[in-house]
Amino acid sequence: MVIEDQLYGSYELENVLRDLIESKPVQRLKGIHQGGASYLVNPKWNVTRYEHSLGVMLLVRKLGGSLEEQIAALLHDLSHTAFSHVVDYVLEHDDEDYHENIYEQFVKHSDIPVILEKYGFHFEEILLDDSRWTLLEQPAPELCADRVDYTLRDMTQYGHITLHESHTFLEHLTVVGGKMYLNDLSVAEWFVETYYKEVIDFFMDPLNIYGNDQLAKALKLALQKEIISSEDFLKEDEELLEHVRSSRDSEVVSLIEKLQPSANVISDTKNYDIHRKGKVRLIDPSIFYEGELIRASKLSNKIQLMNNDAYKKSITGAYVKVLTK
Repeated sequence: MVIEDQLYGSYELENVLRDLIESKPVQRLKGIHQGGASYLVNPKWNVTRYEHSLGVMLLVRKLGGSLEEQIAALLHDLSHTAFSHVVDYVLEHDDEDYHENIYEQFVKHSDIPVILEKYGFHFEEILLDDSRWTLLEQPAPELCADRVDYTLRDMTQYGHITLHESHTFLEHLTVVGGKMYLNDLSVAEWFVETYYKEVIDFFMDPLNIYGNDQLAKALKLALQKEIISSEDFLKEDEELLEHVRSSRDSEVVSLIEKLQPSANVISDTKNYDIHRKGKVRLIDPSIFYEGELIRASKLSNKIQLMNNDAYKKSITGAYVKVLTK
């Protein structure tokens, strides 16, 4: 299998990766939107978990990660439910970790273990301990393949950065001790700014907040009325929506019908309908500078200011006024 990605280029993949990509659990991710309900209120916000998962795998490959780490990267989001993190709002998981809590059981009851066994791999060894895969995952505020890919992919797709800028950033990644770092301060400043375009400007966009909040209300009510069960969250986005609509419950369906691109919302801290706080997501990548690793904020006042601003916005949250009822 040859796979091509606009961010990372073209690669010929091993058979185990081919079989995993073609498997039902991975193909299901084509129907799971990374931004939750965002595509319902803005059709341009349409990046899927499938695109992201392949991207993370290819970034790990580009940086020299082992085949096992590439497998872990490809499958890291496998258990994301319909509409991604909307389920966390429905079930009130403040850490936004529902998909992580169900990951082991989801994988165990899929055909992934059988595929891996065919090629001499054991799913428990590859998929149940992220700490082994230091390119794939790192605690914030450092860089990792997961964090880098969703930032570059969303911001490129949505027109906030250019493909050339993304490629330039990737050229300045370096691997030290199995972890990714940057080798240029100006590039670090660019990425920090880009990351906050993602996790502040996009995640906290009033229209995005409205879409996810409105859908969460509808699905929470559908759950209470036993129109859906927790198992239904393992469907694809459109499958879950159709299941809810087919109930013909007027109260729930009316909430769903308000999820339109024509929705008119604004930010208003005084007269608001929705107040949403998400996870605090900060970035402060270490730079390989003069032979040692140094946090970018120690070298850049600009990064210090961006981090302070992002922290304040995160803990304040988004206040949204809905103008179209």
